[in-house]
Amino acid sequence: MEGGKMIDWSRVQELKTEIGADDFFDVIDVFLQETDAVVARLPNLSDPQSLANDLHFLKGSALNLGFAELAEICQDGEKLMASGVEEMSAQAILDVYARSRRAFLGGIGILAA
Repeated sequence: MEGGKMIDWSRVQELKTEIGADDFFDVIDVFLQETDAVVARLPNLSDPQSLANDLHFLKGSALNLGFAELAEICQDGEKLMASGVEEMSAQAILDVYARSRRAFLGGIGILAA
């Protein structure tokens, strides 16, 4: 499967086992819809608290579904915001999310079997 460090495939398999194969793909759909929406608004956020909240949401969602690199970069962003930085570029997060999403969707079919 693609995305060794990017995607924690053992976490993905664990989640599939926890929630069952039937509901697994529904969870993936909800995750992708919610994270797509949050990621899309990141570049337009000017309020530091809103940015921090969205980074926290993304980190938690990413950890839950095995998007390891995305979780890490969101955590780094959260730390920056907590240290008093009021602005940050969202481009790195957008890039990591896009690569992670592609790797995930490319590898998820293997888990469907």
